[in-house]
Amino acid sequence: MNGRKSIIDKAWEVQKRIEDKVHNIGKGKYGRIIKMARKPTEEEYYKTLKITFVGMLIIGGIGFTIYIIKQVVAPWILSQFGI
Repeated sequence: MNGRKSIIDKAWEVQKRIEDKVHNIGKGKYGRIIKMARKPTEEEYYKTLKITFVGMLIIGGIGFTIYIIKQVVAPWILSQFGI
C-alpha cells in the first residue's frame, strides 16, 4: 500500500506543478501580447498568405538558380579552362 501512496503523491505533485505553470500563462513577459492577440480577418489572412507565397517563390528561385549554376555553368566554365 505504501508503494501506491508514493506513486499517487508523485502524481499529485506533477499535477500541481502543471497547474501552477498553466495558471501563470498570461502573466509573464509575453502575457500582454497573448491578451492582445486575435483571430485575423479574412483579408489579413489572405494578404499574409500571398506575401508568404511570394517569399517562398523568391527563395525557391534563388535556390534553383544556384543549383543551375552549380550543375551547368560551373562545369562549362571549368571545361573552358581545361580543368
